[in-house]
Order: sequence, then structure tokens, then C-alpha cells
Amino acid sequence: MGRYLGPKCRLCRREGTKLFLKGTRCNTEKCSFVKRPRLPGMHPVTSTKPSYYAIQLREKQKVKRMYGMLEKQFRRFFKIAA
Repeated sequence: MGRYLGPKCRLCRREGTKLFLKGTRCNTEKCSFVKRPRLPGMHPVTSTKPSYYAIQLREKQKVKRMYGMLEKQFRRFFKIAA
């Protein structure tokens, strides 16, 4: 089973909310979401209004990242639950 090994705090900043992927560190002032509350990347763009599809996709990505699943595993669990 695969898992995400990249920077965890970048995911929190991308979603715009604390996902508590690093445990208690997210409750301190050392959390990168508190230090840099902007989107990750060199030139983050936030001026346009997201489409309905973009909002749905962000919510799906947020749930996947909270549970630490990749796409195939997430689809399987969703199919079983539905």
C-alpha cells in the first residue's frame, strides 16, 4: 500500500485548513500554516473564484489527505460505503 512521503505542512496550506497531519505540532506556533498562511508555491494565484467542480475536488482531496489514502484506495472505500 502506497503512502504520501512528501511535506505534510504543504498539504495543510494547500487546503487552507489545518489537517493535523503532524499531530500536536499543528497546535503550536511552529505550524507552517500559522507562519505562512498563503498557498504553497513560488507564485500562488488566488484572485479567481473557483468553479463548482474545483470546490468539489478540493473537498475530496481534503478528505483523502485527512485519512492518508491515495486515489485508488479512496475510491474503493467510497464504493463500499455507497
